Amino acid sequence: MSRLFASVRARATLAATLVVAVALVAAGTAVLLSLRSNLLGEAGTQAERSARDVATALAVGTRYTELNLDDDDRPVQVVDEEGTLVAASEDLERITGTGVDAVTPRPSASPRDDGDDDDDSGEALEAGEIGEPATVGDGTATIDGDTEDYRFVTVPVETRRGDQLTVYAGAPLSAEHGAVNTALTVMLIGFPLLLAVVAWVTWLVTRRALRPVEGIRREMAAITASEDLARRVPVPGTHDEVARFASTTNETLAALESSVERQRRFVADASHELRSPIASLRTQLEVAAAHPELLDLDGAVEDTVRLQRLAADLLLLARLDAGERPADARVDLAALAREAAEGRTGVSVRGDAAVHVAGSRGQLGRVLANLLDNAQRHARSAVEVSVRRDGEAAVVAVADDGEGVPAADRERIFERFVRLDAARSRDDGGAGLGLAIARDVAVRHGGTLTVHDAPAGGALFELRLPGA
Repeated sequence: MSRLFASVRARATLAATLVVAVALVAAGTAVLLSLRSNLLGEAGTQAERSARDVATALAVGTRYTELNLDDDDRPVQVVDEEGTLVAASEDLERITGTGVDAVTPRPSASPRDDGDDDDDSGEALEAGEIGEPATVGDGTATIDGDTEDYRFVTVPVETRRGDQLTVYAGAPLSAEHGAVNTALTVMLIGFPLLLAVVAWVTWLVTRRALRPVEGIRREMAAITASEDLARRVPVPGTHDEVARFASTTNETLAALESSVERQRRFVADASHELRSPIASLRTQLEVAAAHPELLDLDGAVEDTVRLQRLAADLLLLARLDAGERPADARVDLAALAREAAEGRTGVSVRGDAAVHVAGSRGQLGRVLANLLDNAQRHARSAVEVSVRRDGEAAVVAVADDGEGVPAADRERIFERFVRLDAARSRDDGGAGLGLAIARDVAVRHGGTLTVHDAPAGGALFELRLPGA
């Protein structure tokens, strides 16, 4: 069992660690992507700013040779409409990603770059136009022997003399690479440490949470070994699921103890009840074997019948205790009551023509027979049976004119092997199982069996069952 708890702790720790790991990986990925996107956007903004500065200078008529392109970390190319490089950053040795691999400008390819600010008539020329910038993409450039990654932006421009030029400018991605690499390094170092902390804390918390369960397990093992159902498992004061589990376990132990005690008492009482008719029958048979002329045949038959009835009662109680479900047949209680009263002296039946319920005809007939036997045993002269409907329920009332049942004993009489009249003989009083069987059958059919005072002063037993 300890291995089981260790396994539970291990599974809980592993599950928590995996969940946190997945969450960290997802969050880390999102952070890295967001960081990279922001840094690339910043590099694009810087490249666009550089390209616009050069485009502005060209638009107002600055010569190619007069452009300020000496920024060491931002490569710039100026290309004419024929794709010829006319200006480039100083010390630019190699470039990729712009579509123009040339690094040496050829200003002679632009014949109108004569440096004149006025036309032949002496009038001032208007400034050129700058087009919308566009991102070319990422590439590399080598400046003064240093090669780095860049994000390139292109800006089209029309000079004041009508030349169509394109400016390519790049911004270094070293900051982006450095930030992403630093964040990735921090995650690669920090995530395992964080997962280790999560696993350790989960292991400790799970062990603490399962400690009461281990106490319950040990006590249950001790109860099993000692067979002492009076013992109870400890209930922690946490008011959580474990505490409720311990309380439910104790309730189960209490119910089991009560059931075992009832079973022991039932076996003891049954053995005691069986001993009398068996002993009487054996005595009569032994006398008959020695003196056939002294055989009390009527007494032997009576003891045999009594023994048979007692065995039948015990068998029915055993089936009820085992949870046997009653049949789902349609039974007319009024007709069943008339059948049970037939042939009995002083018993009258009145009631509705037909009152139907669902259940076992044999068991319900046994209930009515037991109630009538009990009523006749205590009645002075008459027993009345009434069958009626009461809303959705069917009610059978059996009343006698006897002495009734004291209020203090109206629940005890339904216990097994209980007789209120201690002076009554076993032959007259039976084994004390009739009312117990009647109530058990009523409960199994979803009904109730109670006792009250009868109008004539005796006992009134009321059987209430759900109507069919």
